[in-house]
Amino acid sequence: MKIGIFDSGLGGLIIAKAIRREMPKYDYAYLGDTKRVPYGNRSHDAVYEFARECVDYLFRKENCAVVIVACNTASARALRKLQKEYLAQNFPGRKILGVLIPAAEEAAKYSRIGVLATAGTVASGSFSREILKKNRKAEVFQNPAPMLVPLAEEGEKKLAEKFIGKYLKPLLAKKPEAIVLGCTHYPFFKSQIRRIAGKKVKIISQDEIVPRKLKEYLRLHSQISGKLSQKSTAKILVTDITANVKKLSAKWFLEKTRIIRIFLHHT
Repeated sequence: MKIGIFDSGLGGLIIAKAIRREMPKYDYAYLGDTKRVPYGNRSHDAVYEFARECVDYLFRKENCAVVIVACNTASARALRKLQKEYLAQNFPGRKILGVLIPAAEEAAKYSRIGVLATAGTVASGSFSREILKKNRKAEVFQNPAPMLVPLAEEGEKKLAEKFIGKYLKPLLAKKPEAIVLGCTHYPFFKSQIRRIAGKKVKIISQDEIVPRKLKEYLRLHSQISGKLSQKSTAKILVTDITANVKKLSAKWFLEKTRIIRIFLHHT
């Protein structure tokens, strides 16, 4: 059985590459819903339906034992329902994990925290809620950064510069000790964000946290890790092969990985 990684687009490839670097022996299936990206401005119901279709595909067609929802909007708006309803009814022996809680746990080590995320993730209040569960005295400041996902998908670092500055400005005005990059696309701009935020601000990036947390999870849950095959394979599945899919998958994952277009069964 495989480890499945799902994202609304291709930003999750940054996470997938980091996970694979940490645990190269396992077999991976990545699914990017490139036809419907971005999820950040969608309704709760739409995000849940899209996420359920993608997760279902990874379980049924790719035989995944565990699926990582490498999309913060889906982690914020759909993960709990997927775990409690969909998984319980369809695949009770398997697991769905998100990327939001590991980042929130890391952020909770600080007392003044900025969160840069999509509009959907900010509106859900999930980061604030999860950080405050771990650290009641923490102050959390959020700001949506809607343009960063499409700019990352287009590979536009230079054009993104002014937007990064604009989105960080209200967070930096609050004098944060740390800023969470609350979207899996944002590590693409990590060096720019670090430079603008300055050396005193800790940048919490999911590509650095999630692989370590997943490795620890699998170590503690042998009922999942024991099912995983170890042939070091990886495949990239997308719902639409757009002009930049091949370019970005080569850049963010691996040159030689074949890209396969899939058709989701709408249930």
